[in-house]
Amino acid sequence: MTHPDTDTLPFVAPCRRLDLRAPLAWLQLGWRDFRNSEGRSAAFGIAMVLVSWMVSGLAWYFGNLGLLLGMMSGFVLLGPLLAITVYSLSDQLQRGEPPRFRRSVRAVAATVGSAAVFMVVLTIVFLVWARAASMVHVFFPSEGATAARDLWIFLGVGTSVGAVFAAIVFLASAVSLPMLLDKQADAITCVLTSVNAVLRNKPVMFFWAALIVAGVLLGTLTLFVGFVVILPVIGHASWHAYRDCIDASQWPPRDRPPA
Repeated sequence: MTHPDTDTLPFVAPCRRLDLRAPLAWLQLGWRDFRNSEGRSAAFGIAMVLVSWMVSGLAWYFGNLGLLLGMMSGFVLLGPLLAITVYSLSDQLQRGEPPRFRRSVRAVAATVGSAAVFMVVLTIVFLVWARAASMVHVFFPSEGATAARDLWIFLGVGTSVGAVFAAIVFLASAVSLPMLLDKQADAITCVLTSVNAVLRNKPVMFFWAALIVAGVLLGTLTLFVGFVVILPVIGHASWHAYRDCIDASQWPPRDRPPA
């Protein structure tokens, strides 16, 4: 297929209208890729569990709940970048190729330059989010008996602040990084494509975001052990969400690294 000159490409890739049940299909495909990845996706999940334990241990050691909230919120921000390895595994499986973690690492390295703008923006949002989480800590009742009303105020403020930042990140990253891995498109185009796709499929994407939040909460309730399966499955499912939602055929494909 011939592709148009990059100067003639649109600002965003067209998105398809999705059925409300689409996120459930993405999860099914994500689970299939997890089982077919020959343990490589599980290795990513194990790494995320170890990082979660380290973050929680540091927050516990320093006795700073605000630090814990900020650093755990960073999973929502940094998770999409780390999940590029999982996207690459799904891409390999979709092409009928045996999954190779080395190829995933090379795919990440190949997209770092294109993702630089996205990473800078994500880092700024993360720093602001961490600062906001520390400020929210002032609402935590630390003296005398803790009244239920004061605790609910703290949880309400923290949840509201986190939801705002999480919504911003979700808008920008829902399908942007899978597209960046798949096509020779710049980060701005991928982010605008992601925002457009979310806004044009609000009910579906809200359902998808709720499933992601539910998965993260479930993994947290298992002392993060559940992340071994939950995070890789979400990563694989996100790849299929991109393939189902976005028509990026006008952009030339990105060269895949050799095995």
